[in-house]
Amino acid sequence: MQYGLIRALSGRAIVIGAVVKIAIAALGLVTPVPRALGVLDTLASIAIAAGGLYFLSRAVALANERLLWRLRHKLIISYIFIGFIPAFLIVAFFLLVGLILFSTFSSYLVQSRLQVLSDHVGGLADSIALEIQRSDTRELADLLARRQSVEARAFPRVSIAVAPLTRSCRRSAEASEARTGALTAPVTVGAWSHMPPPTVVPEWIGCDGFRGLLAYSAARADRGDAGGRGRGVVPSGLVPSGDRPPVGLIVRAVGFPLSAAPGYGVIVDLVVDATVKRQLWKDSGVELEQVTQVFGGDVGTLVAGTLVDGDAGRPSSEAALPFSSVSFLTYRDWTTGRTGSLLVSLKLSVVDIYERLSEAERAPAHPGDGQETALPRGLVMGRRSFGEGLLLVLVGIGALLFIIEIAAFVTGLMLARSITGSVHELFAGTERVRRGDFTYKIAIRVRDQLGELAASFNSMTASIGGLLRDAEEKKRLEEELRIAHEIQMSLLPSAPLNLEGISVSALCVPAREVGGDYYDFLVLDNERLGVLIADVSGKGTSAALYMAELKGLMLSLSRIHTSPRELLIDANRIIAAHLDARSFITMTYAIVDLRARTMTYARAGHTPLMYQRAADDVPRGVQTAAPEGMVLGLKLDRGETFERLLREETVAIRDGDLYVFFTDGITEAMNVDNDCFGEARLSQLIEDYGHLPSEELRERVIGAIRDFVGQAPQHDDMTLILLRIGERQHVGPRDQAETAGALGA
Repeated sequence: MQYGLIRALSGRAIVIGAVVKIAIAALGLVTPVPRALGVLDTLASIAIAAGGLYFLSRAVALANERLLWRLRHKLIISYIFIGFIPAFLIVAFFLLVGLILFSTFSSYLVQSRLQVLSDHVGGLADSIALEIQRSDTRELADLLARRQSVEARAFPRVSIAVAPLTRSCRRSAEASEARTGALTAPVTVGAWSHMPPPTVVPEWIGCDGFRGLLAYSAARADRGDAGGRGRGVVPSGLVPSGDRPPVGLIVRAVGFPLSAAPGYGVIVDLVVDATVKRQLWKDSGVELEQVTQVFGGDVGTLVAGTLVDGDAGRPSSEAALPFSSVSFLTYRDWTTGRTGSLLVSLKLSVVDIYERLSEAERAPAHPGDGQETALPRGLVMGRRSFGEGLLLVLVGIGALLFIIEIAAFVTGLMLARSITGSVHELFAGTERVRRGDFTYKIAIRVRDQLGELAASFNSMTASIGGLLRDAEEKKRLEEELRIAHEIQMSLLPSAPLNLEGISVSALCVPAREVGGDYYDFLVLDNERLGVLIADVSGKGTSAALYMAELKGLMLSLSRIHTSPRELLIDANRIIAAHLDARSFITMTYAIVDLRARTMTYARAGHTPLMYQRAADDVPRGVQTAAPEGMVLGLKLDRGETFERLLREETVAIRDGDLYVFFTDGITEAMNVDNDCFGEARLSQLIEDYGHLPSEELRERVIGAIRDFVGQAPQHDDMTLILLRIGERQHVGPRDQAETAGALGA
């Protein structure tokens, strides 16, 4: 392992990176690390990460190769992914949904309880204001002390203040009316230990009073501003950033007397202290922990810390299934009236909340009667509520589903073992067959789909020997056809044409390994050339054999006859006696006489001859010559009909003339839509590019046919001869191998 770690590039990167980081860390213990070494340390970390990723990928690949090679392991893992992981995800999803619901519900409980406290404090402020309005202001301090002492029984840290109001609440402009009970100085009762008491009612408070939440920092609770007005939020810049001062919450309400121009306002503060938080936990099972200002309030302020007396409200024992949550509370800045948001951390217990809900179901019908309600508060069964009974039922159903899941897993393993056992036997059989043992048979134990597969395997091994013999025979036939193709191509002209004043370019592409198209150039003397093109009906081996027989016959007859018509008549007489009744041959034979400057030709049912005259002062149009003539080899009579229908024509030639001989495989080449290439396209190509050299013209024709045919297979042999007067050049089939191969493809 160590040797491999050092030999591998990724391993060396990990080792070098680790050494560099250790060296830099050791240097950092002695002296500050320079910035350049910091960059080097980053590069070392990148090298270690890259090497680690490489080794991790190799480990994953190795584990995949070792672990997932066996089908049994794959089935077990796939079953786990299909059966257990979705079930786990569903359970996790519902647990998450439950936690979110409990978190939302806990936030609702906290906010509703604080709203209840706010309504209580607001009602207290309004009642004190009305009581002051009906009494003598000289007894104000005694009245406030009496009300504070009564309220302190439930909330020890309640504080009350009466502060002057410097503005009018009248909607009309009765400026001369005196204010109701105007005060010149504030009156306070209570400890006011959380922050200094307010000296005036701020301008932003409306005539309907105020009920809401304020926050304060306990680190500055004993400090106020120059006017003696306490701030609800203290800027964080006043507290060291490393400290986390205690943060308190205040439920504050402001009430006014029923007057168009009240001269004072009653301010009641209820500190959210240990008593309030303990009562909140008893009512809801939720505990307030930490407060953080997220936005609003004083510009740029940020207050964060644990709640004042945060531990006082906790239960004596740890709650079951505890988790933390957060809630957003809206508070006011006492000085400016701007609102802000507080992020309050909550600690709640699912069991505690559920128990309180259950206690609500078991609550007595009337407070203090000591009797549980029959149905209105919850259906009670013995000493348990309907909710608890339902919970027990759900637990029982969950246990039953777990047992079913385990049983399903065991059943899946057994089925996987059955499947993999059969697959293993098939694998063993294929290994035996791969080594050449075709006698191996798989034991069939169960008549299921895998059993049928084993039977098919046994049947396959029984016949595989015959298939191999057939493959060998096919290979032998293909080799023979390849040899036959080479022999047939050797029958076509391949040597250069040594005849001054004539250029010939030809192409022959069989549709199969061998074909029935045949062309030849017969040098009759120094100034005469015989040009022959023929097409044996059909394709394949039989047509190739007739083509070979035709070559020998034409070589003999061309030495005897100087007239194309006489040669075709004699050839028909000989071929008709030996040709199969279902076969025939089309042929065009022409003799080019350079001395007489003529070309004499006859056509025995073959495709027309196309030619283009050499003329510089007239359009180079393409003409077609199709003298009458019937195909060779038909046994209609003793040749009289063939001789009567055959015509011979002679045309004058001059330098630059182009003559095109072709078989029907050229014009009948079809695309995937079964459309033929046609003589019109061939004629247009000759007209457009007939001025080019013969080889280039041939490539143009081949390219056009290839583009037209596309992906359609070749269905007939294709042969093309381009004969031009005045040039000395010849390209045979061996010189066109690449072109023919491309066309055949």
